[in-house]
Amino acid sequence: MTMLLEPLPQGSCDCHVHLFGPAGRYPFAPDRVYTPGDADEGELRALHARLGISRVVLVQPSPYGTDNRRMLAGLERLGSTARGVAVIGLGTAPDELDRLHAQGVRGVRVNIATHGMDDPEEAWRLIHGQAQQVARLGWHVQILARLDVLDALAARLIELEARVVIDHFGLPDLALGPEQPGFSGVLRLAGSGKVTIKISAMQRLAGQGHLARAIPFIKALSAENLEALVWGSDWPHTGGGRGVGRAATDIEPFEAMDDADALSCLTEAISDPALRHAILVDNPAALYGF
Repeated sequence: MTMLLEPLPQGSCDCHVHLFGPAGRYPFAPDRVYTPGDADEGELRALHARLGISRVVLVQPSPYGTDNRRMLAGLERLGSTARGVAVIGLGTAPDELDRLHAQGVRGVRVNIATHGMDDPEEAWRLIHGQAQQVARLGWHVQILARLDVLDALAARLIELEARVVIDHFGLPDLALGPEQPGFSGVLRLAGSGKVTIKISAMQRLAGQGHLARAIPFIKALSAENLEALVWGSDWPHTGGGRGVGRAATDIEPFEAMDDADALSCLTEAISDPALRHAILVDNPAALYGF
């Protein structure tokens, strides 16, 4: 792993990681679109120790569907330094949501893009239904969706009863720059003061060797509203060997990523240490309740 350009501030948070395995204890959903290998708390702790990260957000990954047991086990093992984002069904009982809250969950994830949902109205029904379930708890609704879907829903997302968090910059093509069609909707969401944008999955979106493509997007978002931004590594970087023909039940490798490079990219884009402190420490603390 390369050296960071500058040490991270105390209390820095990685706002997007996944835990997997062992499969014998935590089985995957039959309708999953990929099968990952194991990635556990020990590996995560080692990575964060090298980077200087002391807080983390565990995001329920799609291969587990609505079975949050692996994520919840991680919350128990990592303790007060961790928060969780769950995946739930629209019929989840209020007492189950209360139980998740007591275990450290602070949001729900709606995987629009993962399942190929491209109809904004269909996406809205799911997002709105989830928001109605969790707003009383002060949770947010974390959305993984394409730019065109987010752009179509921007006005309604700003008025949603729960705070909204957008995964992975809103899934732009980083090679096309922030002027590409649809990204103006993400900027509008950031500027609203009611939506958080995750600066996450930089390497996956930029392509190997092209991490600098993320810098104009980070600058555009920070100019719109610095308080709307948090950073996430997307560890352990699923999707290795993308494009290689394999069944959904075949174990796919993780991508080889250097997370120090992504943090150095953030430093290049946001040169002021006080502003990076907001993205890495203050904004996550407010969003997740650290």
